[in-house]
Amino acid sequence: MKRVEYAEANKQTKHPAKVVVAIVQDENGKFNPITLEWFMKTSIKPPMFAISIGHTRYSHDCLQQNRFFNLCFPSKEMIEATKLWGTKSGRDMDKLAAAGHDWFAGRLAKYPVIQVAKATFECQVVTQVKSGDHTIFVGEVKHCWLDEEKEVVTVKDLM
Repeated sequence: MKRVEYAEANKQTKHPAKVVVAIVQDENGKFNPITLEWFMKTSIKPPMFAISIGHTRYSHDCLQQNRFFNLCFPSKEMIEATKLWGTKSGRDMDKLAAAGHDWFAGRLAKYPVIQVAKATFECQVVTQVKSGDHTIFVGEVKHCWLDEEKEVVTVKDLM
């Protein structure tokens, strides 16, 4: 064991990490998916997830305006969409339309539930915390969707 810089230790320990897609909505009603590696469960009762989004991201602005997000665990069928959603900005394009996956309106705020996803959790933001150059948004899960036959995407699949 030797002492190393954070970047090296992180690089060697973070895979295979799961990724998620948070789907948010802008002030004009356009849905915007963003691929995230920084997320976690924060409560069992009630069920909650936290997502961390950079202050400069379009999705950050969306969450400040509309206090809902769908947390989607993408399936292997969504690898290309997951890459797209993590590398392009919703300021410049309609990322949901560009991916071309069929979806239906969820129950909580009518945000998209992508039909080929492994799972989707419909969340209402209950609190947020500034964390350096990111904000952690905590959402209470209101509705859940699952396809037991799908296999979830990991960060390694995106490389």
